[in-house]
Amino acid sequence: MTESASYQYHADNLEQTAQLAAQLARHFVPGTVITLDGDLGAGKTALSQAVAKAIGVRHVVNSPTFTIIKEYMGDHLPFYHMDVYRLSQDEADELGLDEYFYGEGVTLVEWSSLIVDLLPPDRLAITIENVGDTERVFRLAPHGQPYEQWCTELKENKILL
Repeated sequence: MTESASYQYHADNLEQTAQLAAQLARHFVPGTVITLDGDLGAGKTALSQAVAKAIGVRHVVNSPTFTIIKEYMGDHLPFYHMDVYRLSQDEADELGLDEYFYGEGVTLVEWSSLIVDLLPPDRLAITIENVGDTERVFRLAPHGQPYEQWCTELKENKILL
């Protein structure tokens, strides 16, 4: 698969991060996979929390750094929140992540670059860059037709650059 186009979203604050999450959530279907990468403190967990809220998760969502995977129920879809920072590729492989990736919910993987060989070919890869106290740049790289279509639509609607 060739590398697809890259899109950007600029957020000056958490409210604008939540707006991105809400726009993405409009497209979610069972089997949606979103991967998040960025430095410590870039905003991966903040975006994860915004995604969870956008799909109707009513529980507190925090980083699953030590539990690796947390499962929540949204209004219509389960939300699987993963943090693979502390896993080796072999350990991640043993967890049976495919059950989540190809399951009935939305899977969001923080630190996904550490398990890139285990990720499904179709996914939306988001890299977050911290460019100020509250300002973030989100770089979206769609892999696969559905995700490319999402990003194209969001660009046409002037949400993404």
